[in-house]
Amino acid sequence: MSVYVYSILAASHPQDLAGLDGVGNPPSELRTVQSKRLSAVVSDAPEELRPKRRDLAAHQAVQERLMAGGTVLPLQFGFTTTDDEAVRAVLKEREDEFTERLEALADCAEYHLKAAEDEDALLRQILTESDQARELNEQIRSGNASPELPLALGELVSQEVQARQEQLAAGVLDALRGFAREESISAPTGNDFLSVSFLVEQDNEKSFLGAQRDLAKELGEDFDLRLLGPLPAYSFV
Repeated sequence: MSVYVYSILAASHPQDLAGLDGVGNPPSELRTVQSKRLSAVVSDAPEELRPKRRDLAAHQAVQERLMAGGTVLPLQFGFTTTDDEAVRAVLKEREDEFTERLEALADCAEYHLKAAEDEDALLRQILTESDQARELNEQIRSGNASPELPLALGELVSQEVQARQEQLAAGVLDALRGFAREESISAPTGNDFLSVSFLVEQDNEKSFLGAQRDLAKELGEDFDLRLLGPLPAYSFV
């Protein structure tokens, strides 16, 4: 049977797994695989592993329990390998790399921020501040405009949106990155103009959260800043 791997941690970590179950139905039993300096929390992997609610919750519960006892390298849901010996071999082979990463993540948690601006508010802003966009819009609304003007306006607005969102994203990052040890930017989806994870030291958490609240107030009600955390540092493993 293959092995499901939850996280990697120092061998000195308390590794308190009492009362926790692993993934699968019925739930698998958690265990550890050791090398000289490292340990991996694993269980038997179910034959059909899918991101079901119970299994996702079990995976996250293991990470949160281990986080409470010290620094961990959390693996994303679904990581499997052949057997315990394969896990042990990787721990030995990459011992220095994993140890260095554990030191980099010590006393830190991840906070993930997504930011969006109300589309109607952004469009009003563009039509107010861009003379060219306002002129095109007025010509179109007059009813006597060339049929090519709506396309021209659409292209202009698209360019303005991209430029403004890039500027906004840079401003948000500048306001918060000083409170974080590291950051990891991912491609935003939907209406978001920013998706970023911050690695924040425990001693800086209050300052970071305060800066995020101040930023939300400064941007105003047309902006939606969604902050999740503290989280296992998935983005920084």
